[in-house]
Amino acid sequence: QVTLMESGGGSVRPGESKTLSCVATFTSAPAFRGDEFSMAWYRQTPGKDREMIATIGLTGATNYGDSLKERFTISRRAHFFAGKANITADLQMDSLKAEDTGVYYCHAEFSGRLYWGQGTQVLVAS
Repeated sequence: QVTLMESGGGSVRPGESKTLSCVATFTSAPAFRGDEFSMAWYRQTPGKDREMIATIGLTGATNYGDSLKERFTISRRAHFFAGKANITADLQMDSLKAEDTGVYYCHAEFSGRLYWGQGTQVLVAS
């Protein structure tokens, strides 16, 4: 079982940067095998479908959607302790624009199961 917790949303002015973080917490010590675990950031902006921004695997391999890869960067941190694990996926967003306003969702895939965070709102306005 995986729980996702997003943070970092809020208001920002056009041209500024913001970093979102998503912590994936495992209820028991995960036995990772190869590429069976990945995290991703998606977003849903007003009037548009939810779109994939970027994915990252446990090895650090990344994949970006075409439209945002010049301004958005995904990275991950892992912390193993006391038989448990926290994996954090950070999304660095630069040169933000008004059209980046929306709800940003964290996503994880682990052992064939999919998990979603509740979303965090980002507002880009002057």
